[in-house]
Amino acid sequence: MPCFRCGARQTDPAGGASPWKRGVRADHQVLVCPLCQTAHDWTADLDRCEDCGSTALLCRLGEVECRDCGHTREAVREPADGDRPLVHSGGPSSDTALAEEVAAALSRVLRRGVAG
Repeated sequence: MPCFRCGARQTDPAGGASPWKRGVRADHQVLVCPLCQTAHDWTADLDRCEDCGSTALLCRLGEVECRDCGHTREAVREPADGDRPLVHSGGPSSDTALAEEVAAALSRVLRRGVAG
């Protein structure tokens, strides 16, 4: 899943917890890359809990749950306003770049499988 602000693809951390943050936007789970976390008020574009106002939301199995207060509601999958895209346009994400990433990952995995 790419960063919803810039379109960067998530990579696995070398060790420890991932620096990427999760949130909910238009009742869809989204990720925010470390660069966008520092360059923008990344929580301003996220949905907020109806009870406590927190942006610490999770979207799973058709429900949105607040990690701070525990409030749960049904997820509505269509954005309330048409001009709120889930992923901002203009980022480095493209079908070609994704295809190249997948090809490189497959190549690494298949080489390991043959040698291992």
